[in-house]
Amino acid sequence: MELIIGGAFQGKSDYAKEHHPDICWKEGRELEEDEIFTAAGVLNFHEFIRKEMQAGKDLDGFAQELIKRNPELVLTSCEIGYGVVPVDAFDRAYREKVGRICTILAAHCRKVTRVMCGIGTVIKDA
Repeated sequence: MELIIGGAFQGKSDYAKEHHPDICWKEGRELEEDEIFTAAGVLNFHEFIRKEMQAGKDLDGFAQELIKRNPELVLTSCEIGYGVVPVDAFDRAYREKVGRICTILAAHCRKVTRVMCGIGTVIKDA
């Protein structure tokens, strides 16, 4: 598994497509739960988490299941935990869930890259 993270509009998708041109990329907000377990690459994984939470899905254990069922997946996700803590309860829960899931995934990824201004910095390469 590989994770490409960074702030909003920092060039994560372009970076991912450039470094993995052979992958058929899927948008996180458009994926159904079963599709993420067979996808080769997911852009905006944080949007998948938002969609699932809005649908009332329990995502406890989701990261471990994703690691087990799709270990070769390449993901991009926004780092949404910076800045002002949201007033809205859902937005706070969403922010925390994205952070916790990405932390678990990053621990199991063979490679984690942070993209800023379109420049990728590898922060883990196991």
